[in-house]
Amino acid sequence: MRVTALTLYPVKSLEGVARDASPLDARGLRGDRRWGLVDASGGKVTAREVKGLLGLSADPEEQTGSEGAIRLRDRAGGSIVVAAPREATPIEVDHSGQGTARPAGPEVHAWISERVGTGLRLVWQDDASVRPVRRDRGGRAGDTNSLADAAPILLTTGSSLRQLNGWLAETGAAPIGHERFRPNIVVDGIEPFAEDRWDEVRIGDIAFHRTMVCDRCVMTTIDRHTLRTTKEPIRTLSRHRKWDGATWFGIRLAPDLPLPADAQLRVGDEVRASGGP
Repeated sequence: MRVTALTLYPVKSLEGVARDASPLDARGLRGDRRWGLVDASGGKVTAREVKGLLGLSADPEEQTGSEGAIRLRDRAGGSIVVAAPREATPIEVDHSGQGTARPAGPEVHAWISERVGTGLRLVWQDDASVRPVRRDRGGRAGDTNSLADAAPILLTTGSSLRQLNGWLAETGAAPIGHERFRPNIVVDGIEPFAEDRWDEVRIGDIAFHRTMVCDRCVMTTIDRHTLRTTKEPIRTLSRHRKWDGATWFGIRLAPDLPLPADAQLRVGDEVRASGGP
């Protein structure tokens, strides 16, 4: 098994950027989902509620020399650079286990709100934040999360996607890509859905543990090009991959701690797993 793709999502629910390699820390790929959107009351907002967020993208802005800075882009070619608001007064947010986050400036809030048609604020999870991975979601003592839903890393496999696309073809539905599921890591070289049974995973020299199989939501049904909501892949997953009242695709991982200071993942890394084939 090998890693075939790595994707970093600096802002939760915005499109991300492909990487050939990425440093790794306790919260996953370094810089992944450290930013998120909230409404005026601090309520978490994702593309589940505002699908226009998927029409925006974010990538690290390394030329500023400011760690944590990102550049937001829209599909018309507009962009804005956002520095990590390290001195901003924290505001209350309702990301579970987070409590507070630091807001970007009003010009950033206005830029995003104008493009998605509703008032939103961009917030940053600062370096001192410790957001535990919930025990009822498979977390272990010491596991910490970014602003991701339930664990710091999402992994999907090429074989499972090919199987899903085979099922879609049987119904006449168009094939979909991994981007519908927003994985950080894609691997290939195994049987479809063997990852469901993994407990421990080693990617290159780095050890991880599975926290849970990933339950999938309506966000996967949004076509990334048109931003229109469809019925797939949830309809087909419901026929083949439904239990406990949910549909499932991919697995969530957390790195074993402590990590080496130079921990890094690369496309092409060998993947070994226990509980799989």
